[in-house]
Amino acid sequence: MTGPAIPVVSYRDLLSTTTARPTAIATLGQALEEIGFFILEPHPISPEVVRRAYQVAGEFFALPESNKAQYSLPQHQGGFSSFGSEQAKGYTLPDLKEFWHVNHRHLLNSASPWPQEVPSFRPVMTRLYQQLMACANVLLTACAEYLGQPSDWLVAMATGGDTVLRLVHYPAVGANPVGSLRAAPHEDINLITLLCEATAPGLEVLVQGQWLPVQTHPGQIVIDTGDMLQSLTNGLFKSTTHRVVNPRSGNQSRLSMPFFVHPRPEVDLTPLESLVERTGGLSQFPPITAQAYLAQRLAEIQVGPAA
Repeated sequence: MTGPAIPVVSYRDLLSTTTARPTAIATLGQALEEIGFFILEPHPISPEVVRRAYQVAGEFFALPESNKAQYSLPQHQGGFSSFGSEQAKGYTLPDLKEFWHVNHRHLLNSASPWPQEVPSFRPVMTRLYQQLMACANVLLTACAEYLGQPSDWLVAMATGGDTVLRLVHYPAVGANPVGSLRAAPHEDINLITLLCEATAPGLEVLVQGQWLPVQTHPGQIVIDTGDMLQSLTNGLFKSTTHRVVNPRSGNQSRLSMPFFVHPRPEVDLTPLESLVERTGGLSQFPPITAQAYLAQRLAEIQVGPAA
């Protein structure tokens, strides 16, 4: 399948003090305008931390269901969500996945549940979360500058926000329910998402009416715009539909680790006036807070009580 290439942005150039930086910012901004996705290469996340994170995530998901279930929390607050507990907006069949959420509450609250059966889970995931957040702040700064806003505009929104590291396990299921996908077509809810390379192919992006397969390799991170940033920019940055398809050959399992960068709950997502003017002068999105929007979307994806 052919299609437009997803642009590549250098993290090193985003930190540069030379003319490479404005060029990298322009590439980043144009990619989010035109496709809603770009690839970051190289990136600052330690390869060893990524490797260990996948290792300990695999150890957790291999536990008996009864062990995993004891770490379930209500209201999508974190911890474990069982297989089939979430479905995409507008779909009636559940996604073929289970997952664990690490959020700021886990990091700040010593009483939050962590898998006792996998002692290295907490330190490894904490390191990964911290490294991804530092990287995200550089990307948010670049987004803000491209949009003509103060450099800390988006970073300030995300500081103390409900940012989530989601550890996703797509089991090898022999007889999939008819119509179910590992992740049905959807858009992300948040500001931006950082996705380390997954352990198997499957991610596809809807670009110009066709599904474009995206498979990263070590040293790359996929970045995409979420609905909240799309709203703030009045649609200048696109929140693009994507999915995770079932294996086309064989029946291998798949692990992935998306990092969903969220603003604080009270942040107003009303399109910025200067960006309304930049996009034709008509506001395309209603006033709403991040908290209200998140609650609305969680209801739409029908998160179950264990999520």
